[in-house]
Amino acid sequence: MNHWSKIAERLRKEMEVRHQAREEALQACRKTIQFCARAIRHLHRHEFEQCRELLTQAHDLLGTARERLRPYPMLYYAGFLHDAEKEYVEGEVLYAIVLGDALPEPEDLGVEITAYLNGMAEAASECRRYVLDLLRAGELTHAETLLGEMDEIYDELVTFDYPDALTGGLRRTCDALRAVLERTRADLTLTATQKELENILASVYQSLQQPPAK
Repeated sequence: MNHWSKIAERLRKEMEVRHQAREEALQACRKTIQFCARAIRHLHRHEFEQCRELLTQAHDLLGTARERLRPYPMLYYAGFLHDAEKEYVEGEVLYAIVLGDALPEPEDLGVEITAYLNGMAEAASECRRYVLDLLRAGELTHAETLLGEMDEIYDELVTFDYPDALTGGLRRTCDALRAVLERTRADLTLTATQKELENILASVYQSLQQPPAK
C-alpha cells in the first residue's frame, strides 16, 4: 500500500498541473470571447481602430490558451477552446468583410478548420446588422455588395456535407444563416422598392411645380 500511496501522490501532482493549465486556458478563452464581442460592437459603430486592437488582444490570448492546453489533448479538444476560436474567427471575418479586405485563412488565424467554418457562418449572419445600418443610411449599393458576400459564404459552406462530428454542427449554423439571408434580402428589396417609389413621387412633384407651357 505504500507503493500505492506513492503512485497516488504522483498522479495527484500531475492532476494539479492539468487543473492549473485548464483554469488558465479557460480564463484566456473567456476573455477572448469578451474581447471579440466588444470588437464587433466597435465595428458596428465604425470604430475600426478599437476593433482591431481588441481582435489583436484576442489573438494573443488564444495563443496563450493553446500553449497551455497543447500537452493535454483531452483538454485541448474539450470544447471551450473551439468556442473561443469560433468567436475570434467571426470577429476577424466580419472586420474583413466590412473593410473590403481579403478574407483571412485559417492558417493566418491559427484556428482549427471546424472553428473557422462555423465562425465564418456566424460572421455572415452578424453582417445582417451592418447591412440594416447601411439601409437606414440610404447606402443601398454598399448593402447589396455585403449581401452578395453573405450569399457567397453561404453557397460555399453548404457544400461541406459531412457528419456533425466533423463539422461541429455546421449544418444547423448554415440553416440559421439561410434564414438570415432571406430576411436580409427581403429588407433590401423592400427598401429599394420604397426608394424607387420616392424617386418617382419626387419626379412627379417636380413636374407639377413647373409652370405650364404657354
